Amino acid sequence: MKKWLQSVVDNRWLYLLILPALLYLIIFNYMPMYGVQIAFKNYKAVRGIAGSDWVGLKHFQTFFSAYYCGRLISNTLLLNVLSLLFSFPIPIALSVIINNIRNQRLKKFTQTAVYIPHFISTVVLAGIMYILLSPTNGIINHAIVALGGKSIYFMNEADWFRPIYIISGIWQSAGWNSILYIAALAGVDPELYEAATIDGASKWQKVLYIDLPHLIPTATMMLILNCGSLLSSSTEKALLLQTGGNMATSDIIGTYVYNMGLGSGQFSYTAAINLFVNVINFIMVVSANTISSRMKGETLF
Repeated sequence: MKKWLQSVVDNRWLYLLILPALLYLIIFNYMPMYGVQIAFKNYKAVRGIAGSDWVGLKHFQTFFSAYYCGRLISNTLLLNVLSLLFSFPIPIALSVIINNIRNQRLKKFTQTAVYIPHFISTVVLAGIMYILLSPTNGIINHAIVALGGKSIYFMNEADWFRPIYIISGIWQSAGWNSILYIAALAGVDPELYEAATIDGASKWQKVLYIDLPHLIPTATMMLILNCGSLLSSSTEKALLLQTGGNMATSDIIGTYVYNMGLGSGQFSYTAAINLFVNVINFIMVVSANTISSRMKGETLF
């Protein structure tokens, strides 16, 4: 005990340095966990969390027995699996392409061009989608009609919701997500490229045997983290892109929780749903980490 106290005293300035971050973590990440118990109560604002009646697993049973439960879970899971499948490799490929651009001006311009969409708000992004895909004035439908096709009401058809959601997400986030991979490639020893050039390796061979092996640890870490959000989608984006026509595919857990929680005031019910989602996401992360550890030896924790 004395050694521990002496260590704190000796390193007091380092502990003081991390104190703001530690307080932030406690206040905004751990203290709110006290409110998780409303998922097991019939929460009434006037009675507070402690004064509300305990109902156990009632809200979980209500959700799992509802006829829309299967659709919500399948829509959310399918949307996120497809997003992960199509969007995960893009930042990796983009980082390799940018890393192999030798013209510095072109390289900086390309980086800036692919980073900018990240700073566009979700509301503006949804507005852009509505304008581009408008059945009357949208440039996409103008091109379709010009090629002899018929105008398509993309935003009102259920089959088009997932492609629009995924493609717009790739456009907005691929460039920003590539930063981590570009940083990983920046740490590659230049002598490896020089040795490969001397041995007569082509650009493709350099990518295959130098770039990609150095990206595997970072890519593995990001994949494990992404597996922790397979039941969590961008609620704001889904709500903005949701219409009466695409409800069959756009009705996901996030939008349902928003409508029931803020729209109907069923806080305990929606807290139970969110708790279920977080537990599943946690299991996904642990499972992905375990599988990665056994297959490649690369782990997040």
